[in-house]
Amino acid sequence: MSDTRSTEFFSFAMGEFEATFPLDRQYAKNHMWAQLQSGTTWRFGLSAYAVRLLQDVYFLDWEVDPGSTVALRQMIGAIESKKAESDLYTPIAGTLTAINDAVLSDPALINAAPYELGWLIEIDAAEGADEVLLSPQQYETHLDEAWVVAQRTIKGQANL
Repeated sequence: MSDTRSTEFFSFAMGEFEATFPLDRQYAKNHMWAQLQSGTTWRFGLSAYAVRLLQDVYFLDWEVDPGSTVALRQMIGAIESKKAESDLYTPIAGTLTAINDAVLSDPALINAAPYELGWLIEIDAAEGADEVLLSPQQYETHLDEAWVVAQRTIKGQANL
């Protein structure tokens, strides 16, 4: 549930941890943020919600190269952290135009600066592909629903 709103970000309580989300971008249901760079090119990174659940990212690997055409929800790589090993999927369809080499060399940037230096990829959106992105308000609603599921998962793991 959301507990703070400012003109620059909104906050979301994840138990005792409060995650913040800039209002100047859009979001994908797979917990990536999206910021329009120019024309139809979007930059993506992991939202504070994903970073908090993963904790301490230490490895990142890509299965596709810049210039590749990607479909919505196509598996494009993998990420490993203290808490999980997960596949990464595209948030929109289009052409992968850039991969942030800095996070390949130092995945800790994802934890330290997820909305700045820790960005992951850029995609030139196929026509209409960016319509699946959520406004900050829509993402906040999505977080309310996702957090309920995440808490059940976390509690289930703690009971093993």
